[in-house]
Amino acid sequence: MSPVGLDLTENRRNIFAGVSGISRISSFDPEGFSCQVAGEMPDFDVENYMSAKQARKMDRFMQLGFITSLAALKDSGLEINDSNSARVGVYVGSGIGGLKTIEITTNIYEAKGPRRVSPFFVPSAIINMISGNVSIATGACGPNLSMVTACTSGTHSIGEASRLIEYGDADVMIAGGAEAAITHTGIAGFGNSKALSTRDVAPDKASCPWDEARDGFVMGEGAGILVLEELEHAKARGARIYAELSGFGMSADAYHMTAPHPDGDGPARCMAMAMKHAELNASDIDYINAHGTSTPQGDIAETKAVKKCLGDAATSVVVSSTKSMIGHLLGAAGGVEAVYTVLAIKDQVAPPTINLETPSAECDLDYVPNTAREMRIDAALSNSFGFGGTNGTLAFKAYV
Repeated sequence: MSPVGLDLTENRRNIFAGVSGISRISSFDPEGFSCQVAGEMPDFDVENYMSAKQARKMDRFMQLGFITSLAALKDSGLEINDSNSARVGVYVGSGIGGLKTIEITTNIYEAKGPRRVSPFFVPSAIINMISGNVSIATGACGPNLSMVTACTSGTHSIGEASRLIEYGDADVMIAGGAEAAITHTGIAGFGNSKALSTRDVAPDKASCPWDEARDGFVMGEGAGILVLEELEHAKARGARIYAELSGFGMSADAYHMTAPHPDGDGPARCMAMAMKHAELNASDIDYINAHGTSTPQGDIAETKAVKKCLGDAATSVVVSSTKSMIGHLLGAAGGVEAVYTVLAIKDQVAPPTINLETPSAECDLDYVPNTAREMRIDAALSNSFGFGGTNGTLAFKAYV
């Protein structure tokens, strides 16, 4: 679920078509905010998916993660029952969690006092309750976890979930990320830190990774979930396999709270580690779904990281930022972008970077400007980098 679609089919169609999901904020009046655009999902009506009573017990980020997890499980064809429930786990993260619920509850407390605070406040806002609710609804009794590593939460959740399978603690993991932080304090906080774009005149052009006009990221909302399964287990039940998750890397910049290290060393080491685990050489990488946030510093640092990691092969690798279409989904970004990376391999199409008209001088890779590209993709990386200098990379291979 993302600003360009409420299901996998819509996302697949619109991402490859280069459709923008960015518009002026409609969920509240953004007048007076430094950033007035975002990637919202105005057509999302939670009562199309659950009862109003159930919805009231979940913040929006939790609703999105829960709904998308159930959709991913349905797509997988896996039935959870008494014979396998202990071998199926859930690992869904978020960077911020129930910000809207916290805002609303704080206002209620200040206006009406402590007795009017809902008894469901805490379980409706805390991040691990995405995984908790999915587990309760599906009967998945295996590892039940959530990751909080800012904008790398979704990627780290998927990577760590894969290691639980590799270690033998589970056969199947429902994994990814969800976020819904387009709120008064969310937009004000990121905006006042100068992280968000202020290009409000043409909202659909505001997210422009690699372009010299970029001035900050655009916030989005949504959820991206994968069902990870041990290969022999998947084959035994005749599962449809989209791709192989073959490697996972992590690193830290150890540099600054919010800014990337300018030389890109942390992300380069992160990508190299994922490739090492996947037994991939630099020349094997066909496509990278970049973190590509549309920030002045971040896009240059990631470009340098790709060059540092891949060396001469960087001149032939194809790199794109799907954030140009959906914005930055924070803790959900890695989950959604992992889905897009898997679809790129499955469909043999690299999604475009839209709004790329004049690349910055230091941004000189092949960023698939404005139009998707049919090409052979046997191996791909998906990057996520977060506040605090935390980095994550997933390596995927075509399954044959």
